Amino acid sequence: MLRQGILRSSCNVAVKSTKKVLPPTTSPLYILRTMNATTNNIKSWPHPMVESHGDYRAEAYLEDHIGGKLYSAQHSLPRLPIPAIADTISRFLPTALPLAKSEEEKQTLIKACEEFEGQAGELQKRLLERKDEMKDSSWLQLWWNTLGYLQVRDPVVVNVSYFFNFSDDGTLPQIPSDKSLGVLRAASLLYSTAQFRQLVASGELPHEAIGRKEPKTALCSAAYKYMFNACRVPRKDEDTYRIYDPSLNSHVIVACGGKFFSVDFVEKGNGEPLPLEVIEERLQTCVEMSKSGPSLPMLGYLTSDDRDKCAEAREELLRVGGSKMEEALKVLESGALLICLDENETPVSKKQSSEILFTGGLTSGHNRWFDKSIQLICTNNGKAGMTGEHSMMDGMPVVGFCDYITKRSYGEVAAQSSNKGANAGGYESADQNVKDIFGDCVAELTSTGSDVATHVVNTKSNFDKLVSAHELQVQSFQGYGSSAIKKMGYSPDAYVQMAIQLATYRLWGEQGGTYEATQVRPFLHGRTETTRTVSPASEAFIKTMGLRPKRDEMDASKRTEKLELVREGVSSHAKYIGAAAKGMGVDRHLLGLALSVKDGETAPPLFSHPLYARAKTWRVSTSHLTHPRFDSWGYGEVTPNGVGLAYSIHPNNCMFCVTSLREHDWPERLSHLLEEALLEMQTLDVIEKGPTSKL
Repeated sequence: MLRQGILRSSCNVAVKSTKKVLPPTTSPLYILRTMNATTNNIKSWPHPMVESHGDYRAEAYLEDHIGGKLYSAQHSLPRLPIPAIADTISRFLPTALPLAKSEEEKQTLIKACEEFEGQAGELQKRLLERKDEMKDSSWLQLWWNTLGYLQVRDPVVVNVSYFFNFSDDGTLPQIPSDKSLGVLRAASLLYSTAQFRQLVASGELPHEAIGRKEPKTALCSAAYKYMFNACRVPRKDEDTYRIYDPSLNSHVIVACGGKFFSVDFVEKGNGEPLPLEVIEERLQTCVEMSKSGPSLPMLGYLTSDDRDKCAEAREELLRVGGSKMEEALKVLESGALLICLDENETPVSKKQSSEILFTGGLTSGHNRWFDKSIQLICTNNGKAGMTGEHSMMDGMPVVGFCDYITKRSYGEVAAQSSNKGANAGGYESADQNVKDIFGDCVAELTSTGSDVATHVVNTKSNFDKLVSAHELQVQSFQGYGSSAIKKMGYSPDAYVQMAIQLATYRLWGEQGGTYEATQVRPFLHGRTETTRTVSPASEAFIKTMGLRPKRDEMDASKRTEKLELVREGVSSHAKYIGAAAKGMGVDRHLLGLALSVKDGETAPPLFSHPLYARAKTWRVSTSHLTHPRFDSWGYGEVTPNGVGLAYSIHPNNCMFCVTSLREHDWPERLSHLLEEALLEMQTLDVIEKGPTSKL
């Protein structure tokens, strides 16, 4: 489980979108035109590999070296602000008081807040000094990247990684031939990946920008360096992150049957994608090779455990495998990404697909290397999605990547590849090109002096327990979506957040601390801030609605009261999001103040107040991402007594993915309560406006 310390209780998947997912300058059509107009030659890096210790400043020189549109705004981005203590406390207190267990607890928290500004003056001074010292960065990023990710010892599976479930590709053959639909879809995704990777590696991808008016607000592009040819590396106490020169690495890693293969997928000279036919043949060769050859321990499990145990397993691999293993791991780490061919899987429902993408489950968990920055996953029947490692890169840049590779169907990619006059002739055969990464290490891995098999057995046991302990449910609510919510006069995101508050209140009989991820990438090296949904307005709304539907919508006065409370709750939430997006939330500031307390000093009493701790224990960890070609997406809960709740608000429907510990039996019940809340809220509006004549 994720730790509920000052930092981890604030840390979750950073994917937040309340507006259109991609701004005009990052639309696939714009990118395609840009790509066709440039040569996109990828510059060699000064070093073939850079090992990051979590400080964005250390790798910033690569942005200047690469150059291009992607990094053109980096030097002009503003720095993450530090709010005044009084402003933070005034925002914090209303989000905590509704969670009080008694009047005494409320009063003692109010007293602690009143005294906090005087007690935290020196801490604020230190924080401001840190901001001045880190003029070329964010005062928060190093703490966040290390304490929030690289130093955390929990498994990345469930606790850190997130997934996107892509919509089906209707252009795949109705009846597969000698290759599975998964192989065909994987090939087309890799073809498009090669094009997007080239844009990123050359710097020709336009940087992201938000806003409806010109000039738009540029977003930080630092995360893109950790997207491709990247891998987290387990270390004792604190992991590192390796990023490799893309100009030197033209291969991807293919996982099939628990074995890992190296496959070239781009032209070595110019980085252009190889013909689709060539990629297909090479992937099919991986499938065939996975069914034969030497038997090896399922090494993928070694990335799924407690991070110190993963580090021990890596050390054992290097001890027994020597230079051959060192080279094998280098090949795996330096691959553009990992594509998992789950040839044994044929999911049908969103729930089945999501479970495979979330962890691999008990049937495909061995076919993963969870430390890779991006894992594309394709099943035998053509379902597809991705899993992302979260340490150095939040979700929105990855959304841009996934938007690009899902924009064009298999049929369109095949046509483009054919129109370029490309064919398999003149290319290295699949048998020559595909390499079993660990194939040369068989003798060492299976020798009598090797403990690798023991590590695999132990990590598999822990992985199976972790996966079995969790439950996932996908709720596809077909009642209405953003179009109807806008007609009601509400912000769709804030409206759905009120429905979430009502549903979780009815699930638990009380309100729980609620986190919504909000990106702060308009600031240099900014990642996320917390939007807190608990407020006096949301409390008044849920308590008036009640623990069960009251069926009193026909009472005009009660209906008017409820509708007014909906409006107030939505307005309060939208206001908080606006402040958080400007770096004026409370959680990152309070975190910075807490981390500024030196050893031996007494921290302000507020930090140890039980209501303070309860208010930042995210029993409801939410994040909003709507994309027309994502059927579902999700992540794990961040506290053992809470839920992970990812959601999408499409024009005519909503999607919720709920995760929690299986022992609670919450996902199915919460899915029902979300539907109940949304229908009840809609009924209020429908009755208030009355029937509309069709004459």
